Amino acid sequence: MAKKKSWSELSDAQRVAVVVGGAVEVATTLYCARDLARRPASAVNGPKALWAVALVVQPFGPAAYLRWGRKD
Repeated sequence: MAKKKSWSELSDAQRVAVVVGGAVEVATTLYCARDLARRPASAVNGPKALWAVALVVQPFGPAAYLRWGRKD
């Protein structure tokens, strides 16, 4: 198994990829949380509380909510 690299051992391109990936995850999660909070329960597939918990499972929760959680 390969040794984990520390932040200082990453190339500039790898650091950018990590930061951009993290920013995309945060933005997607915030978008989904805002959408879930504003959407009436009748427009959500399943309980809203369950989707709220699912949003913290990165990166699958927000993607699942966007694909299967909304009735649009």
